[in-house]
Amino acid sequence: MIQCEPILTKDFDTPDLHRLDVYRSKGGYRALEKAVNRMDPAAVVAEIKKANLRGRGGAGFPAGLKWSFLPPKGEKPRYLCVNADEGEPGTFKDKAILETSPHMLLEGIVIACHALDIHQVFVYIRGEFGRPRRFLQSAIDEAYAAGILGPSVMGKGFALDVTVQRGAGAYICGEETGLIESLEGRPGKPRIKPPFPAVVGAFGCPTVVNNVETLAFVPHIIDRGADWWLSIGSEKNPGTRLFSVSGNVVKPGVYELPLGTTIREIIYDVAGGLWAGRSLKAVIPGGVSAAVLDPDEIDTKHDFDSLGAIGSMAGSGGVIVIDDSTCMVRTLERILRFFAHESCGQCTPCREGTDWCYRILQRIERGQGTSEDLETLVSVAKNMMGITICVLADGAAAPIVSFVDKFKDEFTRHVSQKRCPYPLSGPPDGTTSVEG
Repeated sequence: MIQCEPILTKDFDTPDLHRLDVYRSKGGYRALEKAVNRMDPAAVVAEIKKANLRGRGGAGFPAGLKWSFLPPKGEKPRYLCVNADEGEPGTFKDKAILETSPHMLLEGIVIACHALDIHQVFVYIRGEFGRPRRFLQSAIDEAYAAGILGPSVMGKGFALDVTVQRGAGAYICGEETGLIESLEGRPGKPRIKPPFPAVVGAFGCPTVVNNVETLAFVPHIIDRGADWWLSIGSEKNPGTRLFSVSGNVVKPGVYELPLGTTIREIIYDVAGGLWAGRSLKAVIPGGVSAAVLDPDEIDTKHDFDSLGAIGSMAGSGGVIVIDDSTCMVRTLERILRFFAHESCGQCTPCREGTDWCYRILQRIERGQGTSEDLETLVSVAKNMMGITICVLADGAAAPIVSFVDKFKDEFTRHVSQKRCPYPLSGPPDGTTSVEG
């Protein structure tokens, strides 16, 4: 297994790490002091660009490049929107940061604002995140009291305010323009792009939208330098990331690993393998929007480029492990129920297509499907892809196409036998690992 020292999670076992004094005792805000005292703003942006810090929210777009898209400072203010609306099923790594080390996120926020001449930040947090929100707000209050936020950041006369905005429980607000629409008080419906948020974002002003995990890495890169960061992971996918591992494994949880760690290593070396008596059937590598993989594909490196090359995606880093007792039709039905419910309804192919596919899957799972249903299911999915304002429709279609392609025999068995051949089941007695 690829080894490296944890970066974000190194001190996560430290009691009360969410408190300012404890965070500082572990070197917290050292990078901010370096940035504001020894680096000009352009140098900070250049260091993040050199590090090729790729966004950890799902798309993997380089953060430094996104920062550089902001137009020259004009009359309008600039804003930073922090995407803490972690709604992708199978993903829970941002929650871990918010609950364990919120000051690390704040340090990344302040460094980014120093670099980009931003004086107002909105943290858009998932509405169901009650505990993470309380931890974050407490850290913000401490930062104001300590002069890290407020009218004069670190005594440098740089004003910065951070506001927490609770979402209303809509998955679509994880998309950056849907987030901005909701932030402004309207229904969270994604915007047509261009213009991109860097030019016309929140309240019509230039806006950067970054994920929680992305910003949490910023202090570490500034503290140790881009060359250090580039020495970890793979050439085009440097650094570590947090993987949310769930499903039929012995040790589900959040794990920090170098990009380029194989899926096999994540399942068997890190998460303890599958439940005893069970064998691997499939893996969803990046939250439920990602195309499913079969056991022959788990030696693929888990990074943005390697998974893209085999038709899936790294996405949010949510690794969902599926064993041989699981019905793939039922699994896909549940995924489509989610997407049908969460479609904002703005685009007809998504609004109608997700619900249509869900109803077809219901029939198949109940033993009422036909062979024509399978053809219709795939046809509708393919006709949803690439023609909507945002990628929710693509995120629903990718699982459909990949599930049917790789597990078609299960779908046809449901049709021919007129029933689901897989009874509902839970873990066997004991959770001892099996070898992979």
